[in-house]
Amino acid sequence: MSDLRDDLERWERAGGTWRVVARTSARATVALCRCDGGEEVERLMSADPAVLDALAQRPSSDDNPWIRPPDPAG
Repeated sequence: MSDLRDDLERWERAGGTWRVVARTSARATVALCRCDGGEEVERLMSADPAVLDALAQRPSSDDNPWIRPPDPAG
């Protein structure tokens, strides 16, 4: 998909949370938050249509996870 979705997956795997904080038909802004209290540490933006579609389905890390299960082979 896109680098932003990969970044969000890595952030979640590390224990952080994220949420869409702004969205238009052309762009979305996502806040990355710490796992210990939810303090925002960074914002990422994307205009990739595939990412916008994915974020429309899942606007925060609290919603249905899209994280792939760990690879048992390592």
